[in-house]
Amino acid sequence: QVQLVESGGGFVQTGGSLGLACFASGRALSEYPIGWFRRPPGKKREFVSAISKSGMTTVYADSVKGRFIISRNNANNTAYLHMNDLRSEDTAVYYCAASGVHNPKWESKIEYHWWGQGTQVTVSS
Repeated sequence: QVQLVESGGGFVQTGGSLGLACFASGRALSEYPIGWFRRPPGKKREFVSAISKSGMTTVYADSVKGRFIISRNNANNTAYLHMNDLRSEDTAVYYCAASGVHNPKWESKIEYHWWGQGTQVTVSS
């Protein structure tokens, strides 16, 4: 089955930018819709963004619209989350996930079957 490995987390100042990557192995990334979720400290996991297998459809949570961009490069089996104008409330562990459903409910955690290990993003003032 597909394995997902995330990278790119770290520390960034308020208003800054950071890019995350999610590398897939075992199976081709092109087989899966990809979602990004995050878990802020002390809170439950929440939806951030999702992208269809072809990349033609993208979905964003209201909290990140206009600031984050999701993309994918199926040729190198990598999905990305480019985060701009970061705020303190963006501090969280960010997870990449792959769905085993052809057309998943984008914001539903239950629709995603394989998850990366998570990467910490810390936004400081």
